[in-house]
Amino acid sequence: MFEASRMLFIYVETPLHAGTGRGFGAVDLPIQRERITGYPVVQASTIKGRLRSEAEAHASAGKGLTIAEVTAIFGPQTGAASDHAGALSAGDARVLLFPVRSLAGVFAWVTSADVLARFCREASFTGLNAALTEIPRPVDDAVWVNGTSLAVGESPGGAKGTQSVVLEEFSFTPKQDHASEIKQWADWLAANALLASPEYKYWREALPLKLCVLPEDAFRDFVLYSTEVQTHVHLDPKTKTVKSGALWTSESLPTDTLLYAPLMATQSRTQTSNLTGQQVLDKVVGLNLVRTQLAGDETTGQGIVALRFAGGTP
Repeated sequence: MFEASRMLFIYVETPLHAGTGRGFGAVDLPIQRERITGYPVVQASTIKGRLRSEAEAHASAGKGLTIAEVTAIFGPQTGAASDHAGALSAGDARVLLFPVRSLAGVFAWVTSADVLARFCREASFTGLNAALTEIPRPVDDAVWVNGTSLAVGESPGGAKGTQSVVLEEFSFTPKQDHASEIKQWADWLAANALLASPEYKYWREALPLKLCVLPEDAFRDFVLYSTEVQTHVHLDPKTKTVKSGALWTSESLPTDTLLYAPLMATQSRTQTSNLTGQQVLDKVVGLNLVRTQLAGDETTGQGIVALRFAGGTP
């Protein structure tokens, strides 16, 4: 059984393409998704592989880790994979907040009661004491908001029920029945999931105003159909013109998506480096990673993410 755990928050700063290979739909290179819900995910192997690469770089530079500790934490290289398992286990990164274009306020961070309940379940498992209030599902075309910054239409002093929150081409009726709970969630995420550095000041302050809870079906539709789709071409190396038939599209999670992934650890399984589960996580957190690059399209500046570790069980 795992001895220690932490929660890793992943904030997307440039479009993130964690792909599945060739697709059969409208997009040639789709992103990874859950089979049942269709929600975007970044598979655990991608996260663990990235952390290993960063740890190996630190070990090579003599920055607090040895090669033996890297092997104990992440496991041996592929050729010796049968020797022992690594001490660190990562879960899939799941979506918590998803940015959607808004007629007012430029964009909104959307989520759903289902997504928030899932997060609370995993937060409890990792020992993250969030103490957040459950938010019920909105019904019909209602959306739970905190204030009127996303609303358009009649002013707050005008006729009742004339305001709307317009996301993409869809209109919702803003309701402030759970404004205090929305603000509680937004304040907690701003304090615990976003970077505490000065460049994130705007985003921390904007989160309580831009957060809204959608009906689950509406949230599913946005994460299915409002991702970023980029078109690529292949240039002929001699003529520098588009090569015939070399046109394809790739899907990415948009900038300002917030993901979370549980990290769990057990005692190391090697004789050369005896680490407890807590020491394993301390070594990973001790890498002091603020930003890294995940998934594909590294050479085009895609997949830059900000990382923040939270919580923990002794």
